[in-house]
Amino acid sequence: MFCFYLKLFIYFSYGKRLNLLRENAENDLCQVLMHCENFLKQTSIKSSQCSLRGGYVSYDWFASSIFLIMRGNKEKTVKFLQQFSHLLVSAFLWIPQLHHSSHLSVDTAASGIHPVYFCSAHYVEMLLKAELPLVFSAFHMAGFAPSQICQQWLMQCFWNYLDWSEICHYISICIFLGPDYQIYMCISVLKHLQQEILQHTQNQDLQVFLKEEALHEFRVSDYFRYMENLALTYRPVLLRDMKNIRVQST
Repeated sequence: MFCFYLKLFIYFSYGKRLNLLRENAENDLCQVLMHCENFLKQTSIKSSQCSLRGGYVSYDWFASSIFLIMRGNKEKTVKFLQQFSHLLVSAFLWIPQLHHSSHLSVDTAASGIHPVYFCSAHYVEMLLKAELPLVFSAFHMAGFAPSQICQQWLMQCFWNYLDWSEICHYISICIFLGPDYQIYMCISVLKHLQQEILQHTQNQDLQVFLKEEALHEFRVSDYFRYMENLALTYRPVLLRDMKNIRVQST
């Protein structure tokens, strides 16, 4: 609970510094988060075989990001999230939305593993090995899986790592261009950090560096062409597997 309120404090301090939140916005965000929790419970799996029972206990960074994008407008935030929940990309951007959701296939729900773990993180490692072999080897030498840090970035919607404008760009490209851009984003960040990753592997502090340091000077616009080229090569396979996590309409 302490960590939850600490994250709220950091969030509001940042939002007010950006002049995106008014002084009394705390109550509105808490209402949004409560609404999201209730909304997600309505779509939760009722089967006793589901391993994803018990609710999502981490902070909802995506809903909080949308609240900030909407400049603290509670009604617009709730309306957007309700409509957004029907899109495939919501499974990968809005982490709690598929924590125990009926949108999952029975097999996926029974596994107890979120799609960001078994789909996004898996493909990050596959693309990293093919596109940035030196970085992939550095992780292997450090005994640290690249999927671990990517999961942390994605679960936090890149909060505490990217500037607010870049978080907005990340959310935007995934919504407008497709959920596979989440994977290309991670590869781009790792490409941006390549020299530092190699250096910190030698220094034997790679894990500490990646978990504690912000992603300085990373700009989505600088890597957008690179992401497009990745999409040309990998999109058919990635999107096919991403779509397969959802229950097929009958």
